[in-house]
Amino acid sequence: MSIPPQNAADIVMKGVGKRYPGSPIAAVEDVDISIAAGEVVCIVGASGCGKSTLLRMVAGFETTTEGSLTVGGAEVKGPGPERGVVFQDYGLFPWLTVRENIEYGPRQARLPRAVVKERANAALESVGLTRVAASFPHQLSGGMQQRVAIARLLANTPAVLLMDEPFGALDALTRTEMQHELQRIQREAGITVLFVTHSIEEAVYLGDRVLVMAGGTAHGISGHVREIVTVDLPGVRDATSPEFNAIERRIDALVHAGNAQRLDAVAV
Repeated sequence: MSIPPQNAADIVMKGVGKRYPGSPIAAVEDVDISIAAGEVVCIVGASGCGKSTLLRMVAGFETTTEGSLTVGGAEVKGPGPERGVVFQDYGLFPWLTVRENIEYGPRQARLPRAVVKERANAALESVGLTRVAASFPHQLSGGMQQRVAIARLLANTPAVLLMDEPFGALDALTRTEMQHELQRIQREAGITVLFVTHSIEEAVYLGDRVLVMAGGTAHGISGHVREIVTVDLPGVRDATSPEFNAIERRIDALVHAGNAQRLDAVAV
């Protein structure tokens, strides 16, 4: 049993910005991007450039103060079940078992018991945790807890998966395993993914495109998109290949040049 295909949704941002009251500098400014249904887009950039703020606006946790933002053609006015969010902190209920954590969303939606069980079984099998369904979160490794967090969202059949540094706290080997797992799940479900990371290598490995951000209030410049890079690498990606490394180097240069180039533009 695997996760059935989801009704993936597109994400469209037109001039999207976020300015907090009293701040002369926008946390995020003038973001324009259309993300196709089923596409994986990664966001990279230096700390404080607005990566997480942008993702939280898509999630509906932050309101936009400029521009328009739609998911599946509907304006984002707040959180919604069609958008599942995974943070670095797994956010599991410690008093519930793995199965009960995964069943929580469908139960809250008052779905029939048979549907709740079917979705939980599919999600458990998809992330390879059927054998620990009766365990509690504290009995699992960090990687396994993150799998539970992903399975819990998949049981809600979201159209979009929003991920904010989800693998940042994992060791290198587990992080690689989770990257492979996310790729497999995304292929099976056909779900749209917006993924924030500090790792350029991870962004190139996972993304169809990489949105490079720069600036941020700490730099005295509004957070903005420096460039959107298409990752034109067919098939299974080899991080040691010259083609992969060339894209990685290009993005690294953009990350480190972004603030300087924006300052030059402002000075002119």
